Amino acid sequence: MKKQILTLATVSVLLWSCTNETKKTTNVDRAATTETADSTVKTGDAAVNDSHNAQNSLDWNGTYKGVLPCADCEGIQTELTLNQDMTFVLKRNYMGRDTKFPEDKGTFKWDSSGSKVELIGLKDQPTHYFVGENKLIQLDMEGKEITGALADKYILKK
Repeated sequence: MKKQILTLATVSVLLWSCTNETKKTTNVDRAATTETADSTVKTGDAAVNDSHNAQNSLDWNGTYKGVLPCADCEGIQTELTLNQDMTFVLKRNYMGRDTKFPEDKGTFKWDSSGSKVELIGLKDQPTHYFVGENKLIQLDMEGKEITGALADKYILKK
């Protein structure tokens, strides 16, 4: 009797451990391993593979608006539209000076990392923007992050 109960318990444990759940986990693990084999992102000291960037992962096209800091006016009302066909429309109004929204139109390009865009053809004004989730962050004239007390004011929101 003891042998039959022990045998029945052993068979039950074996059958229970061989369920479909193990196979699902294995397939998910294999898929994750396959996905991460294509590109690399550095996190801390370890390198982790990831092919996602703003250009291919975010819904970046659309119109972004905000009021950017101005040295000699109340602010610069800014509206920047990035189109799927790699064209842009930039409208800016220097608040307190005029009521016009002159337009600059042209094309833009992505940097090699796929996280920043550069507006082509504009002179004497910032042309680089970091693309984030539903926002653009204006960069300085050399394409670097703006730092300092007003750094969080250089954001255009979708």
